Amino acid sequence: MKIAIAHDYLIQMGGAERVVEVFHHMYPDAPIFTTVFNGSRLTDNLKDADIRASWLQKIPGVKTNFKGVLPLYPMAIRDLDFRGYDIVLSSSSAFMKSIQVPESTFHLCYCHTPMRFAWDYDTYMERQSNSGLFKRLLKVYMQRLKNWDQRTSKNVNQFVANSSVVKTRIQNYYHRDADVIFPPINTARFSSSSSIGDYYLIVSRLVSYKRIDLAVEAFNRNGLKLFIVGDGPDRKRLEGMAKENVSFLGRLEDAEVTGLMSKCRAFIFPGEEDFGITPLEANAAGRPVIAYQAGGALDTIVPYVNGVFFQHQEVDDLLKAIYEVESYAWDIGQIMGHARKFDEQAFMVQFKQYVEQAYVNFLKGG
Repeated sequence: MKIAIAHDYLIQMGGAERVVEVFHHMYPDAPIFTTVFNGSRLTDNLKDADIRASWLQKIPGVKTNFKGVLPLYPMAIRDLDFRGYDIVLSSSSAFMKSIQVPESTFHLCYCHTPMRFAWDYDTYMERQSNSGLFKRLLKVYMQRLKNWDQRTSKNVNQFVANSSVVKTRIQNYYHRDADVIFPPINTARFSSSSSIGDYYLIVSRLVSYKRIDLAVEAFNRNGLKLFIVGDGPDRKRLEGMAKENVSFLGRLEDAEVTGLMSKCRAFIFPGEEDFGITPLEANAAGRPVIAYQAGGALDTIVPYVNGVFFQHQEVDDLLKAIYEVESYAWDIGQIMGHARKFDEQAFMVQFKQYVEQAYVNFLKGG
């Protein structure tokens, strides 16, 4: 079978891009089609990949302002050529699920979520610093984009959701069914530490909907150390509200992140995510997670096995959860064992079998 991989954009390396790494490992000869990519941001696992970008790649400044060309993405993916491929695996949280493939080609979409910025626009934008007029104009465009997104969902032969909550969104927005296969975690990267530090940890892109501000406010009040790894448009605002016990470390290499995870008192996960790979990575390092009780965390956090929930996105609730973590005797082996259930080796076996069976069904007209 001749296979192609398609992903929205390779500009920043997050959980969705980790999935693309695993797809590349599974199908090393498959080219990776994308709208735009930044070679300097690619991880070593993608350095040897055959990456084929759309004409957006030629626009000056697009690598640093890829959101500034939002209206152009539907046109850019329309021009991608998938003739000659038996299977196209799209990895999408935005546009790439809408690609057009020949009728004889099987299109399986591994959906991280229907585009959050369109379907949940108010939540996505509520803490953005843009002007009110800009937000209103953008909201009008988002309605058009939702219509396009729903219409082009028919271009997918089979959806696979990365979590139960995403499965529900696919049903609600696209009126399509989806099976759930959880994303892969490279648990071999992580190991536990015999010594635990005096800090809590967040590893995240710093964008407003991830609610890092909630954690900053909580640690401003309790005075405990909080290390925040990552960068993004919300960093300046967050730094402006943080006290001295909250440290912003910026982007770090994987080895530095794994070291921080293994020694943190607990990992903080304050936003509602589609799945959330980083909490399980912290678990793979033997550390418990404090997570908001919503989204993908509902699939991965088992109270008092690998972490605790806080029910409302409020400072008092988060502070209570921090106290719970401090007062509980955690079983490091149990935490790490839970993470291994999501290991990438198991994912690769399950996903490859799923793709092959789905392709057989497609050929049979099922």
